[in-house]
Amino acid sequence: MLKQHLQFKLSQKLSPQQIQLMKLIQLPTQAFEQRLKQELEENPALESGKEEVDSLDDFNEEYNDENDHESIAAEDINIDDYLSDDEIPEYRTQANNYSADDDEKSVPYAAGISFNQYLLNQLNTFYLSDEEWNIAEFLVGSIDESGYIRRPITDIMDDLAFTQNIYTDEKAIRRLLDIVQELDPPGVGATSLEECLILQLHRKEHSPTTQLAIEILKKSFDQFTKKHYKKLIQKHDITEEQLRGAIGEIERLNPKPGGSYSGNTRMIEHVVPDFSIRIIDGELDLTLNGRNAPELHVSREYSNMLKGYKASKDKSKSQKETVLFIKQKLDAAKWFIDAIRQRQQTLFVTMNAIMHYQKEYFLTGDERNLKPMILKDIADEIDMDVSTVSRVANSKYVDTPYGTKLIKEYFSESMKNDQGEDVSTKEIKKILETVIGEESKKKPLTDDRLARILKEKGYPIARRTVAKYREQLDIPVARLRKQI
Repeated sequence: MLKQHLQFKLSQKLSPQQIQLMKLIQLPTQAFEQRLKQELEENPALESGKEEVDSLDDFNEEYNDENDHESIAAEDINIDDYLSDDEIPEYRTQANNYSADDDEKSVPYAAGISFNQYLLNQLNTFYLSDEEWNIAEFLVGSIDESGYIRRPITDIMDDLAFTQNIYTDEKAIRRLLDIVQELDPPGVGATSLEECLILQLHRKEHSPTTQLAIEILKKSFDQFTKKHYKKLIQKHDITEEQLRGAIGEIERLNPKPGGSYSGNTRMIEHVVPDFSIRIIDGELDLTLNGRNAPELHVSREYSNMLKGYKASKDKSKSQKETVLFIKQKLDAAKWFIDAIRQRQQTLFVTMNAIMHYQKEYFLTGDERNLKPMILKDIADEIDMDVSTVSRVANSKYVDTPYGTKLIKEYFSESMKNDQGEDVSTKEIKKILETVIGEESKKKPLTDDRLARILKEKGYPIARRTVAKYREQLDIPVARLRKQI
């Protein structure tokens, strides 16, 4: 038997305005401009540029004439005059179906042909039978964005049989792969780094140095990658000078030939600073990029339309639909303008707190002056949520006298030095980078030796911590830093 009972439940839900604000805050300048352009195109009640009536309050007062007519501000319109009691406008319910995690998924694409099509266009210059063309086309389709074919020939042979109904052997596939590897850029279609480098060397003008480089890659690739130079000299019976020339030839090659294609459709990010910090008379001056502060207002023409519909005594169905549409667009325009103003304020307040927290660094540009700073430090400072600070820090750039940097780079954890003081891990990494930069490349410093040097400088950290920081700095181990 079914039982009925009441249950009270307390829950929190973001309003559509809050969702819209959070999405706007996390957008960098260029993405924000695209979002602004989209809103202006979709909402005829929203206009950009200066207007005689700038504020929303002035806009509401604009239509209070001297004869005490009613204001036609959007919030004063009685929609009940047009709707029945049980009818709710769709625009009031649909926004609640979205959450703050529903990010915009539209991605801009670069113009031009793809890397794959670029290779197929070259393949057209070869005389191939229908079956050979299909196999070669399949091989080109198997090339990744770096220019490699990562799959074994046997797997490709099986795929040709199952998906293309083409039954062939490894020998035929290898012969057509040789043709694919003749395409530009040199090295494309290689199945390994070793083969990629050798293919590029074969395209170069033949010389004793080039021939030696090919021989080293073919016979001693493992020893070459591990930089066992003495073994290479002994094995190939060459001088140190000859080895240095061969290594120089190899180092000039491109390990990722696919990345060199200028028509590649991968999006190139152009950094536009969201903030600018300047030093004026010894004091820090913060400004928000003007592109983040557009001038927007509600359309006067659109407002006059609403005034006309409100004054109309005919409450027909078409009149009701029109007033609903206008009300929706007016609400959306006002929400958007308000969200942009809050976005500007949030961005400025957050960056201002970061600037003053790291004042010593911004005045000197010395990364050793960066204080330990986590998201919670700034969130507590400005009395906002950590997630809001994270949205600002993760996607915004600031232009400083020392270059343009991502704001999140100024955040770091703290460690204790030998005097018990909190120092930023950024400071330790900078010192580590300096020490490695000054080492002898013929005898690079090991992680153990680096840990001892840092300890001598007042930073007692373990060898594995040194290794972690070195990897974060994208610096290889001592053996791979060795030069002859």
